[in-house]
This record gives sequence, structure tokens and C-alpha cells, in this order.
Amino acid sequence: MEKPTTIHSTFVVERSYAAIPERVFDAFANPEKKRRWFFESDHHQLEHHELDFKVGGTEQARMKMGPDTPIAGKTITNDTLYEDIQPGRRIVTAYRMSMDGRPFSVAVATIEIFKSAAGTDLTLTHQGAYFEGADGPEMRKGGWNSLLDRLGRDLAQ
Repeated sequence: MEKPTTIHSTFVVERSYAAIPERVFDAFANPEKKRRWFFESDHHQLEHHELDFKVGGTEQARMKMGPDTPIAGKTITNDTLYEDIQPGRRIVTAYRMSMDGRPFSVAVATIEIFKSAAGTDLTLTHQGAYFEGADGPEMRKGGWNSLLDRLGRDLAQ
């Protein structure tokens, strides 16, 4: 039997938004707002989303991947636990991602929000463990870059 391999990685993504910190924080805390920028996409169909935004609260999402993706027809689930929340300042989550019921990564994500001259600076620090068949750290970093760009577009509306 082959020895399993796990890839560990830490990366940081930074963004600046022309919105006040409370508005940026609310985009993570409000279920409708978060669903809009985080989970709705042309690349998959959101089948379920539930958010209980509090320390110890959970967030679950289930998406069926679209035909334009390499994993068309697969179901991706994201199960999140909110470990720490400092309103307007910090959100720390532990989350597991699975494909068709098989976990492929577990991560801790810390979102820090700072008031800046332009509005808000956001720093995401992501620490992940990626299992066999996982997307890997480079694709996950690309995914977070895309999500935070979508958040910026949503805040600009």
C-alpha cells in the first residue's frame, strides 16, 4: 500500500476596498450577501447554503459543478466552523472541503480587516492541508484571489 501524502501550505492574500470596514465585515456575516459573492457562480449550481455566523457557529454549502469545469457533475461541499469573530476586525474559520463525500482538504483561514485611507484593507492568511486528489495550494490561492475580487465588485455596487 502506498504511503499517503499530505501537502501543507500557508499563503497570504491582501486586498484594499473603497468601503468602510463594517460593510466589508457584513459581506462575510450576512448570509444573503455572502452567498452572492462567495457561492453564486456560472461554474456551479448552489444546491444548499446555511450560515450561523457566531463563534462556534457553522456554515455549510453544497455545489454541483458545471459542464465547463474539469470536475463536471461532481458535488463539492464546504463545511466551516467559526472559531473566532471580532466584529469589524477579524474572522477565523476552520473548514473542510469534500468532493462527492470524500474530504480533500482542511484549512484554517483568518480574515483581518483594517480601516485605511481608501476604506478597508483586508488580509487573508490561509493554512491548509491538502489530501490526495486535492486542488492544491496554488489552485486554492487562485480561488481565494478570485473570491476576494468578486467581493470587491460586489462592494462597488
